[in-house]
Amino acid sequence: MATQGKKVAATARDKRKLKIRKRVTGCVERPRLSIFRSAKHTYAQIIADDNQKTLASASTLDKDVQAEIAKLAKQADGGRSSSKSVLAARAVGVVLASRSKAAKVSSVVFDRNGFLYTGRVKALADGAREGGLQF
Repeated sequence: MATQGKKVAATARDKRKLKIRKRVTGCVERPRLSIFRSAKHTYAQIIADDNQKTLASASTLDKDVQAEIAKLAKQADGGRSSSKSVLAARAVGVVLASRSKAAKVSSVVFDRNGFLYTGRVKALADGAREGGLQF
């Protein structure tokens, strides 16, 4: 006897994510910058959807990002250096921008992945712009 799985109601974020992904796709000339924020960490990757390759990625778990967080916290006069902070998300954006330059990517399409454009999401986008990426 086979059992059927329960249907799970889509969250509001899932609905927003589907709407966004219908319109936003990345190509080789202008790949997609996709972000994800969990309760503890922030992740970002640059994806070329044409050939399904990740060109560059960064997260608050990376050593380079943690060094950038410490540098930004020192500049912000005692800002929080937690991996959950807006400062950490900005550091992810800066490091991702430098890694994208190494991958010869200068312009991207921003995919906020269903998250509202505020807080850590906005800080990551600002950090990427600061690092030289164009949206």
